[in-house]
Amino acid sequence: MTLRFAGVDYDGREGETVLGALLRQDAPAPYSCRNGVCLTCMMQCRDGTPSAESQVGIKDTLRLDGHFLPCLCTPDGDLDCEPPNDDEIYGRAILRSVEQLSPAICRILLEPAMPLYYRAGQFINVRRDDGMVRSYSLASVPTLDDHLELHIKRLPRGDMSNWLFDEVEAGIGLDIQGPNGACFYVSGRPETPLLLIGNGSGLAPLIGIARDALASGHEGEISLYHGTRHRDGLYLDETLLAMAEEHGNFFYVPCVSGETGPSGRAENVAFAAHPKLDGHRVYLCGYPPMVNAAKKKAYLMGADLADIHADPFELRDLRLTPRD
Repeated sequence: MTLRFAGVDYDGREGETVLGALLRQDAPAPYSCRNGVCLTCMMQCRDGTPSAESQVGIKDTLRLDGHFLPCLCTPDGDLDCEPPNDDEIYGRAILRSVEQLSPAICRILLEPAMPLYYRAGQFINVRRDDGMVRSYSLASVPTLDDHLELHIKRLPRGDMSNWLFDEVEAGIGLDIQGPNGACFYVSGRPETPLLLIGNGSGLAPLIGIARDALASGHEGEISLYHGTRHRDGLYLDETLLAMAEEHGNFFYVPCVSGETGPSGRAENVAFAAHPKLDGHRVYLCGYPPMVNAAKKKAYLMGADLADIHADPFELRDLRLTPRD
């Protein structure tokens, strides 16, 4: 079959995704997670029919206009597609500040040019002017904060993260797309216990979810377990301890796995303290192997699948590099 992208024809093989075919032939197609999560690779189909699976999770207005995710699209016939119209996908934001929270984590605050309607814990795609795009979860809460807060982890070969740490200056403009994702606090059932488990910068969406739940008057216990290899990775330790002091139903447990002491991996510590998860809502954020394994274990320990919310931080071209 023929796949036309941006006016150039490429061949497609049976059972191959559109994105896979384009990347195999060195087409300049944007992508990040390749799992249908980040929406970075979104395209617009001009002729042909994308698969139904490739349009799940896309806003109705975009879906009806032919937008789809090529990483999930295994076509039955020829497709003519092109990059989406930027005006339909991206908005502009000003970077207001960069603050280093630890040797490996910085906080950036963005001010969108137009209001962004989001839920705490969702993520946005950030694009700089050369076209590089990365996905970052929101730590801010729309009802409490007048900015978008992101926690960026420095990665050894991370072009975007190192640029944000070392070169970026307040006042520059960035493109943002979103919000995306279904890992956020759901109102109702205020008595339900919430179990939040994350490692590294996976803390960002979790602190947003916890703050949102507390601001919404959640009555059940909210237990947050943050895991890191080394103690300096507990980059919001004082903030979370203060939250626990202020709210009687919020509990924070720091977990250090790479040093001597009584702690360990966040998921192991959390599940040992909560052996029965019937009736719990569980939130899992961070390194994909942890998130995926913990999701399975939470289900086996009694949590309903509909009450398990997962946000694995997929890394483009860095999947062999362990995350704290």
